[in-house]
Amino acid sequence: FPISAVLCILESFLLSSLYLCLTEPPSTEPHRPPPPAVAKSPNGTWLQPESCSQIPEAWRFDCYPERGAVVTEEMCHARNCCFIQRSQAKTSGRNGVPWCFYTPDCSSYELVSITDTEMGKVGKLLRNKKTYYPKDIDALQMEVLYEEDNRLRVKITDPAEKRYEVPIDVPVVQKKASNPSYTVDFIKEPFGLIVKRTQTGTVLLNTSIAPLFYADQFLQMSTSLPSRFIYGLGEHRSNFLHDVQWKTLTMWARDLTNLYGVHPFYLSMESDGMAHGFFMLNSNAMDVALQPAPALTWRMIGGILDFYIFLGPDPSSVIAQYLDVVGKPAMPIFWALGYHLCRWGYKSSDKTWNVVKEMRNYGIPQDVQWNDIDYMDHALDFTYDTVNFSSLPDLVKDLHRHDQHYVMILDPGISSSQLPGSYWPFDEGMKRGIFINDSNGDVLIGKVWPGLTAFPDFSNPDTHEWWYQNLKRFHEKVPFDGVWIDMNEPSNFFDGSLNGCPDNELENPPYTPGILGGTLKTKTVCASARQKISTHYNIHSLYGLMEAKATESALRKITNKRPFVISRSTFPSQGKYSGHWLGDNRSQWKDLATSIPGMLTFNILGIPLIGADICGFGGSTTEELCVRWTQLGAFYPFSRNHNSIDEQDQEPTAFSPAARTAMKEAILLRYSLFPHLYTLFHHAHISGHTVATPLLFQFPNDEKTYGIDKQFLLGKSLLVTPVLEAGQDYVVGYFPKGLWYDFHTVSHTSLETLLEIHNSLTINLQAPKDKINLHLREGSVIPTQRPNTTLWVSSGQPLHLIVSLSEDGLAKGDLFWDDGETLDTYEKDQYAYIYFTVEQVQKMHNSPLLQ
Repeated sequence: FPISAVLCILESFLLSSLYLCLTEPPSTEPHRPPPPAVAKSPNGTWLQPESCSQIPEAWRFDCYPERGAVVTEEMCHARNCCFIQRSQAKTSGRNGVPWCFYTPDCSSYELVSITDTEMGKVGKLLRNKKTYYPKDIDALQMEVLYEEDNRLRVKITDPAEKRYEVPIDVPVVQKKASNPSYTVDFIKEPFGLIVKRTQTGTVLLNTSIAPLFYADQFLQMSTSLPSRFIYGLGEHRSNFLHDVQWKTLTMWARDLTNLYGVHPFYLSMESDGMAHGFFMLNSNAMDVALQPAPALTWRMIGGILDFYIFLGPDPSSVIAQYLDVVGKPAMPIFWALGYHLCRWGYKSSDKTWNVVKEMRNYGIPQDVQWNDIDYMDHALDFTYDTVNFSSLPDLVKDLHRHDQHYVMILDPGISSSQLPGSYWPFDEGMKRGIFINDSNGDVLIGKVWPGLTAFPDFSNPDTHEWWYQNLKRFHEKVPFDGVWIDMNEPSNFFDGSLNGCPDNELENPPYTPGILGGTLKTKTVCASARQKISTHYNIHSLYGLMEAKATESALRKITNKRPFVISRSTFPSQGKYSGHWLGDNRSQWKDLATSIPGMLTFNILGIPLIGADICGFGGSTTEELCVRWTQLGAFYPFSRNHNSIDEQDQEPTAFSPAARTAMKEAILLRYSLFPHLYTLFHHAHISGHTVATPLLFQFPNDEKTYGIDKQFLLGKSLLVTPVLEAGQDYVVGYFPKGLWYDFHTVSHTSLETLLEIHNSLTINLQAPKDKINLHLREGSVIPTQRPNTTLWVSSGQPLHLIVSLSEDGLAKGDLFWDDGETLDTYEKDQYAYIYFTVEQVQKMHNSPLLQ
């Protein structure tokens, strides 16, 4: 059904239906939603309106989204909602058409006034009927802020009582947009907000399609979508393009199912190749429900409705506009873009050192060596095992002598069970009062790798100083170069704490999103725990961001260089402080394939320093899988081979000569492309561009690119087509219209290197085990260098330019170059920037490609 037709149907429903879907709750119990009294007809029963059957299945909005509930007709009618059981389905589940859905005339808020302001509009919303969730907020204030020509912000708040708002810095705009590319319309009753693109009339937001809820612990807002092409909404392991066939995505930082980060931002493609973005600035636990109308519903259990719409109009512009709000990613230190090796289970510094020496002996590039928690003394942060890792300080010094670097892991859990006076991090933390407290005000004790632990409260500025001093003290013993912060959702082996959690409304909200385990406290700290700026209920999903900010700040002071931080848990704006890896994967082909959509998603979320554990973390890899993964991983913006304890070795040196050579060649290829990769990160830092780029960003008018996540572009010009299945010596690649050159044979400067695609084409590409397919797009100038075993040595080698002329004989490219480590070189004007343009004056006889 087209949206216009559905809106007409809904309008007729509003005129014909007589019954309200929301009634007064019979109970005032604070934290569990009681069934409301049934609105009855004159003969004593609730009559379901005939209009219920006229609502298309795709446009049925779930009136009973609580998980675990087997919804009956009686339960549904108790909420005065439509009930139509689908005969082919056994239950009304999360992955199908809801049986219980809102009537077309559900009571919502009424817009009782709207006035102009210097920045836009301000309106007053009133609710006259109570909902079935406790503590409705009856009067709301709506601010519509015309912040930029391509950016609209809407805030809906409680004017009578201050509610929690996400404490990240966003622009404060003083002047209204002069020529906005959007129009904003209002529906008075039931209240609705409609935002359209002025140029095309495309509806970008329409909240009138389902009722608005605004209770103390339940906020819900729905909107139509202009197409089924929607991206973002991280962090989840899925395809890059989301499935809108009744899929619910839960956002709550969590190990395993819900995954580690929360990013309530989506990119939506429109029917004409234009794009827009939507950002819900809320950090409370939430569900995002997608349905095939297409439409989307936000359900949050706290905070406010504070959202932005970005008008693009192309996908790349949408991302840049989003990052104008949350912050653009940091410029990484140069060695962050080299090849990294790590494993949990080296078990000694000597074994770690031997791995480094073997890489050197075979001439395989490596810039960074890591250690997981086994380097610590009994898993205690800021310590190292002086028996098994006695030579760790010497190892780090040796790395530095060879222009290499060292990164170690830190978990937030600080052991609370050491003898008093024997463990400075805990003793000093107690003295300064920097740990998270339980609801009684006592230090909350959980359990992680070292046993019983306390958790630093990174929302407290005093904690940042304590964290810095711990890092500084350890750096004096082991001069590490970067920090890997893990387990920072925060993860807890207990549910809540050693002493459990209280039974209150924070621990048991009226609605609980689809969190693994079913409660907010599952494998983390109590929701009712107290932190400096709010309860953990509100800021749980910010924990990784706040720890990353503390770590980044500390490293700036300790090294006086660009900080290198990789974090497991992330939130919008994280790219300013850290990179991310895609978490605990397995040595399986499907995990190799899903790493590409994960990488692409985080690039559109503003965290371009991203990669997966090459060859897989859990389980033992195979030689073929590890070769193919190393070839793909050579094009991850962040390239790290990471392995789990007691699995077989998977460093490149652990395999046959043929496999080792194939891996070495892939890594050397990465190092040769370092000038181009480094320049891409400059553009990400300055302009909010992607580094690993979805094809649809460069070809938004080619709908065939919208679902592609088995190929990607490095920047705008290099098309990567990896082998993602076992036993394959060819791979299928999609080539949009244009000229494409085989990067591996460009030095031959023959027409055999050229693919001339007049109309988009799917091609079978030869892919022997020692090759990853890489193609160069027409009109590009790519700076490269002669590769060596470290980026520092490579950067002293001669630079080259590869020029691929377009059909009309043009090409362009650029190079950003500085010392690779000094803070803020762009801001301080301490860099070189070279822009290349090539124009072919006369047609050459051999090839439209130069080197």
